[in-house]
Amino acid sequence: MTAPCVPDGERGLRGRVVLVTGAASGIGRAQVLRFLEEGARVVATDRDAGGLATLPGAGDGCLTVAADVTWREDVARLVGTAVESHGRIDVLSNTAGILDGFARSLDTSEELWERVFAVNVTAVFRLTNAVLPGMLAQGRGTVVNVASVASFVAGGGGAAYTASKHALLGYTRQLASDYGRRGIKVNAVCPGLVETGMTRERLAEPESRFMKAATAVPSGRYGQPDEIAAVAVFLAKPDSDFMQGAAVMVDGGLTIR
Repeated sequence: MTAPCVPDGERGLRGRVVLVTGAASGIGRAQVLRFLEEGARVVATDRDAGGLATLPGAGDGCLTVAADVTWREDVARLVGTAVESHGRIDVLSNTAGILDGFARSLDTSEELWERVFAVNVTAVFRLTNAVLPGMLAQGRGTVVNVASVASFVAGGGGAAYTASKHALLGYTRQLASDYGRRGIKVNAVCPGLVETGMTRERLAEPESRFMKAATAVPSGRYGQPDEIAAVAVFLAKPDSDFMQGAAVMVDGGLTIR
């Protein structure tokens, strides 16, 4: 079997419709900017309507939709708006996620557990299922899930966060197995410690255990959102079409030890 030949003009993302969750800040925002640079048509969504409004290109090349992806009604409205505006969705980047304060199991309330899973797992499942039928109908589509080093090792979060990111990686692999032969590419990017709104306060304490762990990795530093976004964009491009169910570590070398 010979490898498919992808014409040069189709190797990029120009004209592709990309839906990014968690787009108002951090890794999601960095992805929006990267996808726009690639010539994609971006639908950016987040609960933070104010943050969405500050995105360069908002209202122009970037369609912003304020939504909470843990709500069924918002997911239906989001996908409906994207398809109504652009006719289809080619790439879904499930980026929205929350931390759990590194809470151990006995310190994790059922409410915290359910909230973390609602955002990090169930919302991904719900939104992916809302987008998949359209992708299958057009014979191709890409899903990029933002997982974590906590999908592999303990210590990257608390009990709920680590369990949720393990679940997300399992879901990523199952999606690839179930739909890969039908033109759907599914992969995950697994960041280590990245400076975002969720981590900035902890990183501001230079002598903290958190900061010492962040700089003890082989790279000697923590990551930036754009470094994760660059990998997510690669996973969305046709150049990565032979990748299925992959978990791409972008962690400064944290997990090689």
